[in-house]
Amino acid sequence: MKHRFAFCRAVFLIACLVLVPLLASAEEQASTARLAEIHVTGSARFTSEQIAAAAGLRVGSEVGHDDFQRAADTLAKTGRFSSVQYRYSDSDEGVRVEYQVTDAPAVPVWFDNFPWFTDEELREALKAAVPLFDGTAPEGGSVLDDISDALQLQIAKTGTHATVSHVLTTAPGSEERIQQFRVDEQALVVASIEFGDALAQNDRSIHARLPDLVGAKYSRAALALFEFEQVRPVYVSHGFLRVRFGPTTAKVSGTTVAITAPIDPGPVFAWRTPTWTGDTVLGPLELATLVPLHDGDIADGMKIERGWQAIDDAYARHGYLDVNLSAVPHFDEAAKTVSYSVAIAEGPQYHMGKLVLTGLSTDGEKRIRGGWKIPQGAVFDSGVYEEFIANGIKEAFAGVPFHYEKIGRFLEKHANDATVDVLIDFQ
Repeated sequence: MKHRFAFCRAVFLIACLVLVPLLASAEEQASTARLAEIHVTGSARFTSEQIAAAAGLRVGSEVGHDDFQRAADTLAKTGRFSSVQYRYSDSDEGVRVEYQVTDAPAVPVWFDNFPWFTDEELREALKAAVPLFDGTAPEGGSVLDDISDALQLQIAKTGTHATVSHVLTTAPGSEERIQQFRVDEQALVVASIEFGDALAQNDRSIHARLPDLVGAKYSRAALALFEFEQVRPVYVSHGFLRVRFGPTTAKVSGTTVAITAPIDPGPVFAWRTPTWTGDTVLGPLELATLVPLHDGDIADGMKIERGWQAIDDAYARHGYLDVNLSAVPHFDEAAKTVSYSVAIAEGPQYHMGKLVLTGLSTDGEKRIRGGWKIPQGAVFDSGVYEEFIANGIKEAFAGVPFHYEKIGRFLEKHANDATVDVLIDFQ
């Protein structure tokens, strides 16, 4: 019995030692005090006051530990901050709390189909309604829903009641990531498009493609893509290499939208001979023939782009599959000329490795291998490879009732020994 009593007393003492801190912690968490000061550091985008407002904390209110944690959780969920930490201390005036935050990556905001408002009007409305809006948006987080809700309230002022959604995507005609907001089930259609420059207004090729937009649902993203794919090539082919497309304006009438698309063509530039560096395989004379322009010619941007591609192709025919061409333009605004500094990183020269075939019978594989033109170990010629894919396969099966729906192909490069395997899958 003595041993049992000693054991029970030991258990009781241990329990007391454990429970006392827990009770103290619970008492500390339950106690509240007046919030005397809020200070936030670490953000280059937002002020301490903006972040405190978004966290839901107000100086003078009664707060406890749980309130500080909830505020930290709220900030973390916005998507604006990649990390949120805090500490607090007591003073004669009350409790002081300091938050240390780290800004998360942000992307530009794109308003797709809000023809009732200008971008500036929408941005000003969002700044007033969303504490952590600065013209950008995070890639994810609750701020995106806050922006959507605020935009819904804004369009409701026009008598239009619809939901607003958002998607992280790529800006039309670029690789820039944007957060696009759009009105779902938008019923407005494009009635007309007026371009703000005579070349676009009168060009036949542009007019031939206008039905892609006119009569379709209004979308600035669709218009921007049209300008990049249909209008821009017309301008750069005429030497307007610095053409700029201004913000479009839209006039709503009933269920239709009339669009005005300003264009600043800039000057027509003349071509000047490029300077080349890193070109050990192809010399300046051969490179110049691949860009079919001479000094004084109109700097046709489409010919220039085709020229850079022709250089890539020429290197690939010599086995240089990793060639990297960096062409930096130098514009002389006074003389209205453009010259390019072209740096070429040639990379390794690849040789033919293995020819891997799948989906063929024994006879079919024999025919394909018999028609293949690049021996193992030879310099890999991409031109020969492309010609074989386009015509050589058909010739190999000429007169044979062999049928395939499609061909999968892939080049597997091995940098360690500069060889490339050709994989062709018949399906």
